[in-house]
Amino acid sequence: MFVKLKSAFVFGINAYGVEVEVDSSRGLPAFAIVGLADNAIKESKERVRSALLNSSIPFKATRLTVNLSPADIKKEGSQFDLPIAIAIAIVNGVEISKNLNEFLFAAELSLDGKLRPVSGILPISIYAKKHNLNLVLAKENAYEASLAKANIYAFDNLSQVLGFLNGAVDAKLYEGNVVFEKADYEVDFSEIKGQHRAIRAALIATNGFHNIMLIGPPGTGKSMLAQRIPTIMPPMNEEEIIETTKIYSVAGLSKGSVITKRPFRALHHTASDISLIGGGADAKPGEISLAHNGVLFLDELPEFKRNVIEVLRQPLENGYINVSRAKFSISYPANFMLISAANPCPCGYYGSKFKKCTCSFDQIRRYRSKISGPFLDRIDLYVEMPEVDYDLIKTDSFCTSVDLRQKVIQAREFQSNRFVEEKIKTNSQLTPRLIKKYCKLDFQAEQTLKQAMQFMYFSPRSYTKILKVARTIADLATSDTILDSHIKEAISFKHIEN
Repeated sequence: MFVKLKSAFVFGINAYGVEVEVDSSRGLPAFAIVGLADNAIKESKERVRSALLNSSIPFKATRLTVNLSPADIKKEGSQFDLPIAIAIAIVNGVEISKNLNEFLFAAELSLDGKLRPVSGILPISIYAKKHNLNLVLAKENAYEASLAKANIYAFDNLSQVLGFLNGAVDAKLYEGNVVFEKADYEVDFSEIKGQHRAIRAALIATNGFHNIMLIGPPGTGKSMLAQRIPTIMPPMNEEEIIETTKIYSVAGLSKGSVITKRPFRALHHTASDISLIGGGADAKPGEISLAHNGVLFLDELPEFKRNVIEVLRQPLENGYINVSRAKFSISYPANFMLISAANPCPCGYYGSKFKKCTCSFDQIRRYRSKISGPFLDRIDLYVEMPEVDYDLIKTDSFCTSVDLRQKVIQAREFQSNRFVEEKIKTNSQLTPRLIKKYCKLDFQAEQTLKQAMQFMYFSPRSYTKILKVARTIADLATSDTILDSHIKEAISFKHIEN
């Protein structure tokens, strides 16, 4: 007897259809799974056998062959447990009244027949919605899967699923009612004392989604400011929520919930390049993809290994990362805002007002040379954060995250109205063609930029970075034309005195 059911597997952040074919024939008892299955799928034989027997469903001693089609693509995950168990139950005599071609099954089985959640359920749900299939899954996966607005049937165990398929159990479609809760933060910009220039730089960077580097002695608030950047970002829209949740679902980090808060990923300097960009044996998304639509924070940047920093160059320009290995190639989204922090020297007190630097010139040069010029050229804003005087520490700050976020939202609306016919959202994504179209300078601003290019030896990439930042500064002032003051401020954030 032969039975065929539909399932899916996730590759990258997208799901692809799989037909689970089960054939029962005469011969010596055997249970074989073919179709380039990984170890998790091959081990499903024992889970399926125990789940069927413990659910009082017969498991006859026949020759069983399970094929996962297409057979030339490697498949991973435990989501095939459920369709394999259902197909075996059917070939062993369990009657089914529902049309199996209308369903897609994805769930792991425990030994007692209970349905367990699987990673990557949101991409699978999106696939089911696209192909007009009813998705059958574990209850723990139902809320996350409902984000795709697919038809979902959620169950506790295998017996309930088989009862539903033969008409003995009356199951209703799962009603998710996903609520995009307002992001609530425990930190606020009002807690940062002094550092008015750094706060201004953070406002500009957040508005245009620009990369920023914070430089200053220890304890001046670099990490503190970086942790508060997400609090002034606009709330994520539905498209961004789905995209971000897909990534976390594939990585197994969503835990059945919907990601409504912008990601903030902070890495330790011992992180490897694979953990940063993703890949490895299981091709999981890396930190730059987990930071998609949010913030990636690299503290103590010179302490990172050189190769770890250099792998960021391509995604910083393109907004995605291609992970290529011998047998596969995956593209992950990686449109993140990079915030990096560094001390001015190994001891941290070069240029300090209160402590004397103990580093030699060669030590400072070697320390700074750990970060390459091409990487630094991809940073949009540099800001120095000096020590704060005692009087400023004791004063109250009137610059709250709510006030700054409102300014960002207003400026983003100004941007969105301009880019309504374009495929970009923020100024950091401006292409050379769009820079020429939207970055109009008045005469004095043009002269100022020309002089800066001549005397500060900016690269062509730095030239475009200055124009993008100036465009963002003009947006904060709701100005269509980039004025001289906007250019001067953008240049001031691009140049750091040694």
